[in-house]
Formats: sequence, C-alpha cells, structure tokens
Amino acid sequence: MVRPGLRVRSIRRVYRRAPSGRVVIHFEEKRPGKPICSNCGKPLGGVPKLKHVELRKLSKSKKRPNRPYGGTLCSTCLSRLITRAVLREAH
Repeated sequence: MVRPGLRVRSIRRVYRRAPSGRVVIHFEEKRPGKPICSNCGKPLGGVPKLKHVELRKLSKSKKRPNRPYGGTLCSTCLSRLITRAVLREAH
C-alpha cells in the first residue's frame, strides 16, 4: 500500500519500466501551467513557469515584466488598452 501522502490525485503518477522489466510507479508533483493573458488567453512571455515555492525565491523583477500590467496582460493586449485609453481621452 502506498503511504497516505501519495494517495491523492494532486500528485502525478508516472509509470516507469525498471531494468528488470517490472513497471514501477513514480510520484511527481504536477508542474504549473504557463501563465496566460487575462484578456486573450495567450501564454505570457517573460513570466517563469515555476511552482509557488520556487517563484517565492525570485526577485520581483524576475517574476514578471517591468511594465504596467506586466504578468497579467500580454504586450499586444496592453498596447490595445493604451491605444483605447488615449483615443477615449482625446474625445
């Protein structure tokens, strides 16, 4: 029987074939998905794909791009947002 801490589905089960031919289950933590833009859903560039524990060790400048809405919006959506704001202000 597997120990209770590994009997959860939040831990990924990976099947490996041992040199003896026996199939063994290895337990690995699931890796987080790529951060995505909150507007269009496109993967964000410049944002690391790390677990929260690993992300906590990085400095703020390494966690996200240093621009308004960095780490939340992609560069395309940000430029559209700024353009819309300027046009709205002009009217």
